[in-house]
Formats: sequence, structure tokens, C-alpha cells
Amino acid sequence: MSGHCIFCKIIAKEIPANIVYEDDLVLAFHDIHPAAPIHVLVIPKEHVETVEDIPKGDHIVALMTERAVQIAKDLNLREGFRLVINNGDNGGQTVYHLHLHLLGGRFLTWPPG
Repeated sequence: MSGHCIFCKIIAKEIPANIVYEDDLVLAFHDIHPAAPIHVLVIPKEHVETVEDIPKGDHIVALMTERAVQIAKDLNLREGFRLVINNGDNGGQTVYHLHLHLLGGRFLTWPPG
């Protein structure tokens, strides 16, 4: 974990969050600045800054996706949802700890931005 990373502090329970899921590898919580009625962030507990920093052969994104799909079911997003990973400044990444956005609860337009 990185001592300066806000998501690492959430994992360590140093900063409160509205947690919706947690296991040994993944934590999921409601975004404090939601872009949709339901906006959950799914993060690995191990600090990985970007998608490009995932070690070759690591399956963390698949695991995060599996957990996000289950959370979407638990949150009753039957009409659909969107999963997004932003990477780097131009990709819209603002926190440099890998995270997957689960967005739903309304019709989501395209393109997003």
C-alpha cells in the first residue's frame, strides 16, 4: 500500500467509505462524486497505479470485473450498467490507484465525454 494514496487509506480504514463489498483482494465503495445514480468504485487491495502497471499474467482486472457484475446484480441494475477504467491523465484518471467504475441507475449516453 502507498501511504499517500487515498484509496490505500480507505482500504486501511483510515478514511471512511460507504463500502458495498470487500474480500481479501478487492474493495468496492460508493463514489463520493457520483456520475450516475449508482456509482461504485471497485479497487484492488494491492496498490497498482495504472492498467499499464498490472504485472503480466495478473488477473486482477478479471477479478474486479467479476465482483462488479455481482455488485450490479446486488444493486438491482437489471436494465444495464457501464464498467469503465480510466488510465492516465488524458484518460481521465484522477486517483493513481487502479479502479473500475460501476455506473448505473439511469440511461447512460455515448460518447461519455
